[in-house]
Amino acid sequence: PLTDLVRLTGLLLASLAAWHLGQFIAAHVPQTTISNAEFQGIRKKPVLRAPVPKRQKCDHWSPCPPGNYAYRILSGGGKEKMAKICFEDQLCVIDSTDHSEEMMTFLRNAPAGTLLLMATHDDGSTLLKNDAKKLIEELGSKEIMNIKFRSSWVFIAAKGFKLPDNIQKEKINHSDQKMNRYHGWPAEIQIEGCIPRNLI
Repeated sequence: PLTDLVRLTGLLLASLAAWHLGQFIAAHVPQTTISNAEFQGIRKKPVLRAPVPKRQKCDHWSPCPPGNYAYRILSGGGKEKMAKICFEDQLCVIDSTDHSEEMMTFLRNAPAGTLLLMATHDDGSTLLKNDAKKLIEELGSKEIMNIKFRSSWVFIAAKGFKLPDNIQKEKINHSDQKMNRYHGWPAEIQIEGCIPRNLI
């Protein structure tokens, strides 16, 4: 039929036009090839990555200003995680034995200009004698008399000078069976900051 003839003619013309277009592109568009060495070079180009953050003293997120001491006080948590105190990157791990008498002797004999950092593990409510708690209260603690069985507690105080008003000086977290992170223990708590060197 005439319709099929027209379709066949159109198909032949389209194929012929496509062939001519391909010949034109091959003749007039410059061909560039990439050698294997160049290809390997592309593959080996360095990938830009963000620099690893520099570690700060006592694992602070940002450094303390010049002329400041860095500190961090971390309470204990569970049976295995001891309380830790870091001062100027010097770490002290505290065991959970009874140091009440030693603490009272130290607090009474500490000279003016002494910075005091304290933390509990297991168990400050029973192992700290009332006389020791009173001495800590005299240093400015608002929570030491509220400490309960296995409470997590941290505190920073000064003897003979005043700490800056803008630092957190104390924190407490009581054991709660519905909220505890560990079996019978609340989550650890911490305070950290910077103390101007000229205060001490």
